[in-house]
Amino acid sequence: MQSRSSTLARHSSRVAPYLYVLPAVLLVGYWIYRPLVQTVGYSFYDWNMLPTSPATPVGIDNYVEVIHLPEMREAVTNTGLYILAGIVFLVLLPTAVVLVVRKLGRRASSSYQALIFLPYLMTPVATAALWRWLFAEQTGLVTQWAAAIGLELGNIFRDPDTSLWAIVAILGWQMIGFGVLMVSAGHTGIDPTYAEAAAVDGAGERRITWTIVVPLLSPTLAFLGLMAVLLVAQWSFPLIDLLTGGGPGASSTNVYHLLYVFGFQNFDAGMSSAAGVLFFIAFSLIAWFFVELSERLSFFDD
Repeated sequence: MQSRSSTLARHSSRVAPYLYVLPAVLLVGYWIYRPLVQTVGYSFYDWNMLPTSPATPVGIDNYVEVIHLPEMREAVTNTGLYILAGIVFLVLLPTAVVLVVRKLGRRASSSYQALIFLPYLMTPVATAALWRWLFAEQTGLVTQWAAAIGLELGNIFRDPDTSLWAIVAILGWQMIGFGVLMVSAGHTGIDPTYAEAAAVDGAGERRITWTIVVPLLSPTLAFLGLMAVLLVAQWSFPLIDLLTGGGPGASSTNVYHLLYVFGFQNFDAGMSSAAGVLFFIAFSLIAWFFVELSERLSFFDD
């Protein structure tokens, strides 16, 4: 009897941790993986999302059509530009800002970083409304200032030559604060005795920065690089939808906005699902490659 009780207690102790995480696993499976499986299924059908309309099997036709769409190629190109801009505003500029302001006093440095971080706290809708008001074609504050010095801006959100770069500038203005916060946190975790020892050995400020500070920041920079690759295109979606609508034409769209257009403007569940599956595979491969690369390149303070 005692042996049976001890066996049950052992099994209970092994099962108990899984019971704690079971509700979370069920919720993740229901809200994330179930829609993912449904998306893969819908990608092989032609369906207009109406419950009364039957879904017609079309095989891989949706995938073939998506790959050959001209707007898809432009959306992929624009997404690459948004990602490159994200690397600049999330990795390069925040690193430069932190390395510069670290020379200031603690109070001045904290105040400066807080001011940079403030735009990140604004919601995308409020951000879009603010910049639309500032750059309104005739009544915008910035537009009037530009006109006063003889510069006609026009409607930068409806000009195919400026719409994408306007979104990039606004996105960078809002995202740089997050990058500064993360790099600052990583820099705070660096043991100052490394730099002090190097300085005693005669190393200059530049040598300390490039051989000690930057390598020890590499895990943080790798994380921000992964964030730029995977999330910047998503972060730009509200701005695109509210300010340019992806246009003029497809000059400022990206892959996420194109998915929205396929699914909720054209009501083409098959095309939207096929494009979503392709993007999911592509970003999964990019994420895997980037994680492997960061593991090889990152330097950890052990």
